[in-house]
Amino acid sequence: MYDQHLHPKVVYAVTNNLEEMNNSVPADYIPIFLQSVVVFGFVVITMLATHFLTAKRRKIDTRKKSESFECGIEVKGNARMPFSVKYFLVAILFVLFDVEIIFFYPYALNFRELGWDGMFSMFVFVALLLTGFLYLVKKGALKWE
Repeated sequence: MYDQHLHPKVVYAVTNNLEEMNNSVPADYIPIFLQSVVVFGFVVITMLATHFLTAKRRKIDTRKKSESFECGIEVKGNARMPFSVKYFLVAILFVLFDVEIIFFYPYALNFRELGWDGMFSMFVFVALLLTGFLYLVKKGALKWE
């Protein structure tokens, strides 16, 4: 079972620890049980205290209170109005190019250590980035018409 090259004291210590781990008694779990009781008790007491000690809301439902509020600006129209997918496209393109630009930072920090291999890799990266940008411009993804 054990490697023959191990020292007998190491084998004894390992088997002794395994036997101790297997000989746990229910009394060893009392601290865990007490901590669980305290945690759940705190949650229940806090929920009951907030329910009984807070001020009761009055059931006043006016038209002004049920309207949506957005930064103090009067609401115009319905929030379910359809709008152009171009907004989503521009947002996704912004995130895409923004994340790609983040890759310039490690290169700038390690410019000297990377040497010519790093310079070549960055030229390939910029070429791919520029190719993607030119493709988007050619497809008209950034036109607002």
